[in-house]
Amino acid sequence: MKKGTSLLTSLLFILLVATPTFAQLTTQKIDVLMEDALVKFKVAGASIAIVKDGKVIHQKGYGVTSVATKKPVNEYTNFQIASNSKAFTTAALSILEDEGKLKWTDKVKDHIPEFKMYNDYVTENFNIQDLLTHRSGLGLGVGDLMFFPDGSTFTINDVVASFQHFKPVSAFRTKFDYDNLLYIVAGEVIARATGMSYEAFVQKRIIEPLQMNNTYVGSLLKDKNNLAVPHSSESGTIKTIDAYDIGMGSAAGGIFSNAADMSKWMQLRLDKGKYGNDLKSTMFSLKNHNEMWRLHTVFDNNPSPRYNSHFNGYGLGWGLTDVNGKLRVSHTGGLPGMLSIVTLYPDLNLGIVILTNTENGGGGLFTAVTNSISDSYLGLDDFGWTGKMVERMQNSKNTGDEITKKTWEKVATAKNVKVKNEDYIGIYEDNWFGKIEVFEKNKKLWFKSYRSPKLNGPMAFYNANTFAIKWEYQAMNCDALAMFSLDETGKAQSIKMKGISPNIDFSFDFQDLDLKRVDK
Repeated sequence: MKKGTSLLTSLLFILLVATPTFAQLTTQKIDVLMEDALVKFKVAGASIAIVKDGKVIHQKGYGVTSVATKKPVNEYTNFQIASNSKAFTTAALSILEDEGKLKWTDKVKDHIPEFKMYNDYVTENFNIQDLLTHRSGLGLGVGDLMFFPDGSTFTINDVVASFQHFKPVSAFRTKFDYDNLLYIVAGEVIARATGMSYEAFVQKRIIEPLQMNNTYVGSLLKDKNNLAVPHSSESGTIKTIDAYDIGMGSAAGGIFSNAADMSKWMQLRLDKGKYGNDLKSTMFSLKNHNEMWRLHTVFDNNPSPRYNSHFNGYGLGWGLTDVNGKLRVSHTGGLPGMLSIVTLYPDLNLGIVILTNTENGGGGLFTAVTNSISDSYLGLDDFGWTGKMVERMQNSKNTGDEITKKTWEKVATAKNVKVKNEDYIGIYEDNWFGKIEVFEKNKKLWFKSYRSPKLNGPMAFYNANTFAIKWEYQAMNCDALAMFSLDETGKAQSIKMKGISPNIDFSFDFQDLDLKRVDK
């Protein structure tokens, strides 16, 4: 599940030539900015809300919910906010911590006895905050293939049992590597501590009190009359793709919301957990507000001349940095065809949310527009974010497309190579992903996963003992290479895998698979 921040990170380090400061953007200028970005980033629809000094100063939809129906987006159109759901999970845990139903330092195994990590020391010391801070020692997006793509049969029990099988890439609590599965476990902690499902608890204790009347968690979404449809512009034109079913992953990315409701969420955060008339109601304590916005995991910091940042890291469900002396609290979210960003400047009492419904371009749009608006409040010059992001994204796409093109060209040139299909046909199993089968169909090798049905497709000879897989699932760019290891007779014994495109979403963690033949 992507975060959508790499392009922004790269651009922040560009040295700028000073130009005159531009004023805070008017409603009309924001309209122009959004409409221009929709076209240039090839995005079907988007919505935005801006809160400042306790008031909603801009709240509007742009474009369409679907290129098929042409229904316009408005401020109440629901989008999947994806990983921006993580902040709701940490808020839910804060509520429970305030009520004494758990402590941040509780060991996860005390709430989920069957929880087991990759070694005994980590298992014994892994606490609730470790679920939330992306410092487990495991790699980026580890295990996400259990719910990426959607439609798999994996359960929360499978997730809890999986961590013992992964190999760490860093020492425990020393390095940031984004992790979705551990947030799913955090949702299970909430369920066991309350006797309610994660979805029901967040709906009852957060969404309903804030009167976010059109916001829903996971399967609780019933009214789909004003729901944005996901799209992709990978092919160069904007096309609808199938809606993504987050399944068991609600605590990592399952909330549906809209600009109007997200303005209430941002205001709660800017008011440090207070809400309602005269801010007389409290969602979570000031202590836990500070805990969520405390730096828990530090990133490498490369100061930008534009923003003069001194620190960069992750709190509990939020990214944290300083921008020209002002704290910025933010997070992004991404599912197929749904990308979002929430950005808060507590020192400016400013919040910006942007929700989009198009793969690829959505991340560029939300970065360019958010930065343009933020810069205006920070008193900075007009950087021309839209143009720079379009160029940056096109360069990245060109690089990825060239590598992908060369891969399939090599496959085409090798089409006459004779392959003994029987040497590769068989059933292979990975400890956490389960069984896959390599079989023959129309005289070609095919790959299929038993537990993730969308991961199936033809295998074409690439080179040596490596085959390229063209998945039948094409909602995202995720085709892969399968590298076989053979025994002394030439019969395949195991498979390693990796994505073909360098732009593949990190949630397709093929590299974490260790498939061994089991049909001997």
